[in-house]
Amino acid sequence: MKTSMTAKYAFSKLYPVLICLPLVLPLLWNGAVLAAELTSSSTASVSVNMSGTQNTTSTDVNLAAGASVTVSPITTSSTQSSFPPIKHVFIIVLENKGFDQTFGNTSPATYLKDELTSKGQLLTQYYGTGHSSLDNYITMVSGQSPNFETQADCYVYSDFVGSPSLDADGQVIGQGCVYPSTVQTIANQLVAHSLTWGAYAEDMANSTVEPKTCRHPGIGQADNTQSARMGDQYAARHNPFVYFHAITGSPACDAHDVDLSRLDTDLKQLATTPNYVFITPNLCNDGHDAPCVDGSPGGLISIDKFLQLWVPKILASPAYNRDGMLIITFDEADTRGNESDTACCNEPSGPNTPLPGITGPGGGRTGTVILSKFVKPGSVNGAPYNHYSLLRTIEDLFGLGHLGYAGQAGLSAFGPDVFNAP
Repeated sequence: MKTSMTAKYAFSKLYPVLICLPLVLPLLWNGAVLAAELTSSSTASVSVNMSGTQNTTSTDVNLAAGASVTVSPITTSSTQSSFPPIKHVFIIVLENKGFDQTFGNTSPATYLKDELTSKGQLLTQYYGTGHSSLDNYITMVSGQSPNFETQADCYVYSDFVGSPSLDADGQVIGQGCVYPSTVQTIANQLVAHSLTWGAYAEDMANSTVEPKTCRHPGIGQADNTQSARMGDQYAARHNPFVYFHAITGSPACDAHDVDLSRLDTDLKQLATTPNYVFITPNLCNDGHDAPCVDGSPGGLISIDKFLQLWVPKILASPAYNRDGMLIITFDEADTRGNESDTACCNEPSGPNTPLPGITGPGGGRTGTVILSKFVKPGSVNGAPYNHYSLLRTIEDLFGLGHLGYAGQAGLSAFGPDVFNAP
């Protein structure tokens, strides 16, 4: 969502007070009760999955560099036999476009809406899960739902304040930006199953004074990547892995959360291509800005140019050709229009905000394109899916448990309607 720095910072501070003050006091009371319970007991928390089966076993997840956290999975995955043998997933996340903007007749993104849809499947009823940007990215990798701070894009990189334990739906109760180490991500799940991941963010390494990898502000500091700068259009809020202590608390973050330029080399060999690849263009090439600080047009025009550069590299890679799937999606719809804050798939509201879409139940209809040898070229699918569905699908493909609302009862992962190649 593109607004001025001052207005958006003010929103991040006033929104919880003006909209949801009645919820804050009960939330603080519940957090205090939960904290007291945690203090009085040294045993692992018991989670109950969405199907009603009690799970009393916690999982000790070993990060690549030796750090470990104890987490409680919410549900078990579906049987892998019902899915194609996809072992390399590539995700490109773009910004702030509704379905009609991108795939309508007047869209300037002709490479995306015409050529790429002819090579794969167009999901016409794919939805974001919130507004503004960051809460959608958090959802994609952890199944955590929006809170006031992530809805406001975390202009201050603040620690999450609340109970560190997961509730029966796999959610942590509280507010803030950087989740406690008890909150697992898809990256932690993959490492625990001897699989690999990589986050590739454009312009991450462009700053002359900030880290070249795993780049994020310090706790309590303002996020100076909220606006693009000449030569450095990296946005931390579009790099969700740096909002989890389970990632940033380990040297594994520097090894796996890197600049996009690294992907060129990693794609060349099967052995160097991660099983899970999460790609975020810079603020111009993801369509967020228009025009851009460097004079580029931005919007869908720059999106199309970025895709024309990187999609052929992915499609030509040994990993994609062996057992790959490419997902091109958007974080949220534009905040203007009739479908800007709509939702699908019985998306839950709460527990940390009453309306995930701020003015409605979700992040709006965006559409998504799926490419794979397991997907019929040129197919169109009107089944409803959202970011929780996407996370659930990836977890099922790799035989992992379901995190957060990816374990929601009745939520559909991609099925034979998507994996429809003859």
